[in-house]
Amino acid sequence: MSLRRLLSTTAAMAAVAWVLAVLTPPLADMAGDLLDAQRTADSAGPEALVLAGAGLAAWGVWAWGAVGLLLTAASALPGMAGQAADVLTGVVLPRAARRSAALALGIGLGVTAPIAGTTLVVVTAPAAAAETAPVPDWPGAHPTTGALPDWPGAAGDPTAPAASAASAVPDWPAPPATGDHVVVRGDCLWDIAAAHLSGRLGRTATAAETARATSAWWTANAAVIGPDPDVLLPGQVLRPPPA
Repeated sequence: MSLRRLLSTTAAMAAVAWVLAVLTPPLADMAGDLLDAQRTADSAGPEALVLAGAGLAAWGVWAWGAVGLLLTAASALPGMAGQAADVLTGVVLPRAARRSAALALGIGLGVTAPIAGTTLVVVTAPAAAAETAPVPDWPGAHPTTGALPDWPGAAGDPTAPAASAASAVPDWPAPPATGDHVVVRGDCLWDIAAAHLSGRLGRTATAAETARATSAWWTANAAVIGPDPDVLLPGQVLRPPPA
């Protein structure tokens, strides 16, 4: 879990709570206004009921988000506590909200740096192709000495097969190895790890499993991704970590 993201998310939630406390009446007053709606409408007008309802709804959304973030953070804990928190997170938050909470807290993205002494064998396909792919050997232009151009001969001309053989097919770079992932615009490491893990397990991976898989993908591809796992560039080839 990223400490910087945890602190920034906590500060953001605290700021939202402070704004709600300033803009809305106390929770007890709003609840009392709604419980005695007729008296509130007669004394303060219908707008007081609207304000009380909107205020309670805003506080409810804030509380739901706070509980979801707390459970998401707890799901990264090892052992039974993390597993129980992961199950509760699946009950409280839908899948899209779980992913957003994990990204907000930095779970699985900045957990650990690559282990010192670990050899990472990663090949960046675009760079390797640029260095090793030969330039296609197109037929070159030859200076003429006034003779007519040597057009391809007709059928039965013995020189025609030789001319066809001389036109070699360009040696294009080989496609990525099976299992490798080529980054496209809009990809993020969390989605890549979740899709690969779910396909290998045959079921939808949990948030905790995806967090661990995301960390493993970053460790295995640190030489390609760099120090920030949130930044992926189109064309990068990521190799899945060992199972």
